[in-house]
Amino acid sequence: MTERAPLPYDFLPEVPSFTVESDDVSHGERLADAQVYNSFGMSGQNISPHLRWSGFPPETRGFAVTAYDPDAPTGSGFWHWLVVDIPASVTELSADAGAAGGAGLPAGAFMVRNDYGTKDFGGAAPPAGDPPHRYVFAVHALDTDKLGIDSDVSPAVAGFNLRFHTIARAVIIPEYGH
Repeated sequence: MTERAPLPYDFLPEVPSFTVESDDVSHGERLADAQVYNSFGMSGQNISPHLRWSGFPPETRGFAVTAYDPDAPTGSGFWHWLVVDIPASVTELSADAGAAGGAGLPAGAFMVRNDYGTKDFGGAAPPAGDPPHRYVFAVHALDTDKLGIDSDVSPAVAGFNLRFHTIARAVIIPEYGH
């Protein structure tokens, strides 16, 4: 891999940014074992990171949170986590909010199937020997409280709907390789 893939929002219309912070992950820093997958030859804990956000537009009606690896050797990247229909009053997700079943999510929010084929957070699992992969955690401020999809849509369909409802976006990009 001599050149890196573009980030997922490089070719979408620009939107204003706001702030996302985490007690668990840092921009440009290595992911901890807590955010690494526990399969595919990996032995991580598969725990979604804590995220909190601020500075989004006052007209925000809801949020979505996504995690995406643009460096996955698939030709289409790899979606690790998609949470939609987060109420506008919610500005934080606790660590492990992405556990299977969704019990850690705010009322009304749900997870869409990721590229592992599960409806939860799927941690980092880059191929051994690859340069470190980037994991784009994004909080999307939306102009709607309901995205109009269900949990069985593909990540691409969720992304399509996000493109038309995102009014601002906050991004934090840690890395992981082994």
